[in-house]
Amino acid sequence: MCCGRYNLEGLYLAENNFTGAIAVSIPNCSKLTFISHGYNKFCGGIPISFGKLRHLEFLELIDNNLTSDIASTIGSLQYLMYLSLANNSLQGAIPSTVGNIVFCYFISALLLATSMLASFSLAKTNISTDTMALLELKDHITSDPYSILAKNWSISSSVCNWIGVTCSYTHHHRVRALNISNTGLAGSIPSNLGNLSFLVSLDMGNNSFHGHLPEGMAHLRRIRFISLSHNNFTGEIPSWFRFLEKLQHLSLRNNSFTGFLPPPLFNISGLGVIDFSENNLSGIIPVDMCNNLPSLKGLLVSYEFSGRIPREVGNLQMLEELYLGGNNLEGQLITGGFFVFNSFFFVYAVLDFFFLFAFKNLCDNLPKIEFLYLIKNQLYGQIPSNIGKCSSLRELSLARNGFTGFIPQEFGNLTILEGLDISVNHLIGEIPKEIGNLTMIQNLYLYENNLTGFIPQEMGKLSKLESLDLELNRLGGPIPAWIFNISTIQFLSLSANSFFGSLPPNMCHVLKNLQGLYLAGNYLSGNIPMSISNCSRLTIIALLSNEFTGSIPESLGNLRQLNVLQLSNNKLTSESSSQELSLFSSLANCMLLRQISLDRNPLNGVLPNSLGNLSRSIEKIFAFGSGIMGSIPGSIGNLSNLIVLRLDNNQLTGSIPTSVKGLGKLQGLYLHNNIITGTLSPDLCNLHMLNYFNISQNQVSGSIPGCFGNITSVRHIDLSFNKITSSVPISLWNLKDLLELRLTSNFFNGSLAPEIGKLKAVTWLDMSLNHFSGNIPSTIGDLQRLMQLSLANNNLEGSIPSTIADIQSLDYLDLSHNNLSGSIPKLMENLTHLTYLNVSSNDLRGEIPSEGPFTNFTYDSFAFNRALCGAPRFHLPPCQTISRRKSRTRKTVLIAIILPGMLSVVIVAGLGTVFHRYKKKSKIPSQTGLSSLIEQPRISYYELLQATNGYSQENLLGVGSFGSVYKGILNDGKILAVKVFNLQLERAFRSFDAECNILRNLRHRNLTKVITSCSNPDFKSLVLEFMPNGSLEKWLHSENCSLDVMQRLNIMIDVACALQYLHHGYTTPVIHCDLKPSNVLLDQDMVAHVSDFGIAKMLSEEETITHTNTLATLGYIAPEYGSEGLVSTKCDVYSYGIMLMEMLTRKKPNDEMFDGNLSLRGWVCGSIANAIMDILDVNLIRSNEEYSTQELECISSIMKVALNCSKESPNERSNIEYALAALNHIKLHLLSCYRRP
Repeated sequence: MCCGRYNLEGLYLAENNFTGAIAVSIPNCSKLTFISHGYNKFCGGIPISFGKLRHLEFLELIDNNLTSDIASTIGSLQYLMYLSLANNSLQGAIPSTVGNIVFCYFISALLLATSMLASFSLAKTNISTDTMALLELKDHITSDPYSILAKNWSISSSVCNWIGVTCSYTHHHRVRALNISNTGLAGSIPSNLGNLSFLVSLDMGNNSFHGHLPEGMAHLRRIRFISLSHNNFTGEIPSWFRFLEKLQHLSLRNNSFTGFLPPPLFNISGLGVIDFSENNLSGIIPVDMCNNLPSLKGLLVSYEFSGRIPREVGNLQMLEELYLGGNNLEGQLITGGFFVFNSFFFVYAVLDFFFLFAFKNLCDNLPKIEFLYLIKNQLYGQIPSNIGKCSSLRELSLARNGFTGFIPQEFGNLTILEGLDISVNHLIGEIPKEIGNLTMIQNLYLYENNLTGFIPQEMGKLSKLESLDLELNRLGGPIPAWIFNISTIQFLSLSANSFFGSLPPNMCHVLKNLQGLYLAGNYLSGNIPMSISNCSRLTIIALLSNEFTGSIPESLGNLRQLNVLQLSNNKLTSESSSQELSLFSSLANCMLLRQISLDRNPLNGVLPNSLGNLSRSIEKIFAFGSGIMGSIPGSIGNLSNLIVLRLDNNQLTGSIPTSVKGLGKLQGLYLHNNIITGTLSPDLCNLHMLNYFNISQNQVSGSIPGCFGNITSVRHIDLSFNKITSSVPISLWNLKDLLELRLTSNFFNGSLAPEIGKLKAVTWLDMSLNHFSGNIPSTIGDLQRLMQLSLANNNLEGSIPSTIADIQSLDYLDLSHNNLSGSIPKLMENLTHLTYLNVSSNDLRGEIPSEGPFTNFTYDSFAFNRALCGAPRFHLPPCQTISRRKSRTRKTVLIAIILPGMLSVVIVAGLGTVFHRYKKKSKIPSQTGLSSLIEQPRISYYELLQATNGYSQENLLGVGSFGSVYKGILNDGKILAVKVFNLQLERAFRSFDAECNILRNLRHRNLTKVITSCSNPDFKSLVLEFMPNGSLEKWLHSENCSLDVMQRLNIMIDVACALQYLHHGYTTPVIHCDLKPSNVLLDQDMVAHVSDFGIAKMLSEEETITHTNTLATLGYIAPEYGSEGLVSTKCDVYSYGIMLMEMLTRKKPNDEMFDGNLSLRGWVCGSIANAIMDILDVNLIRSNEEYSTQELECISSIMKVALNCSKESPNERSNIEYALAALNHIKLHLLSCYRRP
């Protein structure tokens, strides 16, 4: 039959009616690897010559009439993997040589009967073989949640009666189908499943099976359908699939298979569907894959395939479905491709990087196409207008591409279209009215484009519409009434547009099938209709970020299927007549409720105890910024499935209830910016899943419980701005996964433990404004991921550890206002990411490093240290070299010899000069006051007169209470400001003296720098540094100037720095007494400088308050200053708070809108919770139309700092250090918002 020159590798003669003996010449085909002669009528013996087939891997002679002994030469087939001799009449013993076949994994003769006289007994194959195979599968099941196999697969009943098992009653009464899909089973597949030799269909999809596919499955030679999709199988796709010659459908979708596509698989000519999508496969799609698959109708492969799509795809004449999603394929589908086949009725090409440049002829080549999916490609240009020729289309998706231009009117020709999805493109213009012709349409998705105009009235004819999604466009106008008359609609999303008007009172009289209502992010107003409860199938209501008013209907509690209720950021109130928010009581009827969002509404009520009666399925409660008062009810602990609780930015009082220990699944607890008191209870340590804990800006006292170190899940802890005392427990440093720890502005004490180095994951560590003492531990360098570190305003001492230079990720470092000594480590030049450094107000000495990030730092980073030196740009003394120091030593010896003799001469001459000047009193104004104390060149009266052009009007910069300020230009070109006091005013003399007395020793970057003074009884002036950007007053209230949020915040931080220095940085506190925008000047870099100390007061060391008869500017002065003349540092803080509000609202405190019943502070206080956008400066809104939630929270936090600074009672006001720390904190948050992509 065969001769050696042939390269035959496979001989398939199975399932025919061949008779006679097996040809002895077969072994001449020496390259044979596969022989299948089963299910015939061959007789005689197995040819001895088979032993010559050295490459044979597969030998199947099952179900014939073979007799005599098994040839011993079979044992020489060293590569034999599969031997099936079942259902024959072989006899004798199994040759011992069979044991030499080391690769053989299946010898069916050991299971299936022959009439052999073997050394062991073989029973005839029957249904019991199938039973045993299925029972072994049952033994490999590790999870049977519904007890399907446990209760039904039992030997007490016939296998054919088992659930999922189908038997054939015409062919040997064997198992022909096994379907255990969607049963929740977990486990692995045993090799003996391959004994189901009559199996035609196997479906184990949608379970949790795992492991590799056993090679024994290669025996399923009759199998036609295999679905193992949606499991957890791993390994490579086995090459033994090639043995399953009758296979027509193979689905391994959504598993974890790896490796390449096995080429032998594509030789199974009968394959109709190959679905390998959603695995971890890679490589290229084989070019010859399509040559041997004439029947292929569906090809689905995805993940990481690369290269081009083979043109041979065009040979797949029967192809109906193509899925190549999530790959890195390239090429075109048009030229020479498969679009030439009229039989193509379904295209599903979801290709992440698949370029399809045009499909203008699509409808000419595919006139019968019914389903066209080109989702998530990189298609661009306009959608072809002749798409309207595809009149048979029922589904069309062009979503997630780069299409531009208008929606073609020709879409209106697709009259039988049921689904249209052109979302996530760049389409513009109006929705064409021709869309109204699509009377069969059920799903219409146009979201995330740039569509404008109104929703066309013609769309009211879409009576079968079930889903309408138009969100994230620029559509406007009222919502058309016809939308509320389509009874079939289930899903309606118009979010993130510009719709306005109110909802009709009867909106839910027709919408009985509505399940999802999304109207967020529009300008809708009026009440939420009571009839909303008639939409009884609603599961999601999203009305957030609109302008709804009135009370929240308690009838919402009748929506028994409600899952999500989002009413955030409106102007809604509680329906209850009492203070209790009874809405929570009514929502207790919604047993499926998972999320409640009521934040940023003026609820202004108390949480009822019935809060604990909410559905046990509740996972998220958002009620921040809603004016909620009272305490947190103890019943909160009943909500055992709660994941996130946000009650921050309210007016909650009392302590955190101990019942919170019942919230075992809580991940986020946000209680910041309230008035919560009490201590941190150890019950909080029961929150073992807690990820985010923020209770900052409250009045919590006591200590941190030691058990906090056991909450290993926590990633963010913010306890800042409270009254917590004691040291930090050592256990807290065990939180190795902690990302942020903020303890700023408390009363923590003790030293920083070396264990702080265990916080290996921390990125933000703020422990400023406390009472920590001791050294900074060297283990701080172990915090390799740290980006923000602030230890400012403590009592730390010792040197800056050099290990801090090991923190390569460090971006922000503040060690200011401590008692640190030694030098700044030069290794810190290696901190390449460092953008902010502040080591001011310490006792550092030595040379400031000059390379790396230090090239960007200024004097302010190093100010108020005793003995630092460095480059000229730092405005510090230069560092002396060793040689200069030696020279100085020699000079010292000479001076010691010469000095005594000369000193007497100098003293005599000096006394004579003083006496002479005292006698000769000049009429020309002289430099006095500051002149002897400030090392600047002397400037005469005549130089000032010339510099200001005779104090002309052209040079006038501004007029104050006690004089005028002029711009002056000296002969050397230097520009300065000259403040000339009006001596006709009696107080002008005192004002001049006050400024001279106060400013002679004050130096700070945020104070106006005084160069010198010029004075005699008839003329008094101060020569000041010129500020080219003028006053803050001009920038706030001039039509030609504008400042963004960050600029305003930076200016107010500068002002706070100046006040901090005046109040706490000098030997005695200095009170400015007249802080207002006109007294804040801006230099060329928009850095703020506080000026005009004409009525300032300097307290003695014993004083904290003093009395004055001099009134400052109305509107900015504190109540106790205006009524009693009492001034203290808290008066400046009050003025600062008013300025903060003016900065963001652009409203002066004495604006005409503020009468006796309303003040600037009252206006802000009443709007901050729910209408922050209503009080913001319109210039801010114009420059940034859409603020993120985080940005609005930052702005609200600034306003709250302002309110805390401007409280009526001075004892309740913040101090300026607290305000400065809070604003720096807010600035970092705001910067993180801007850094986000």
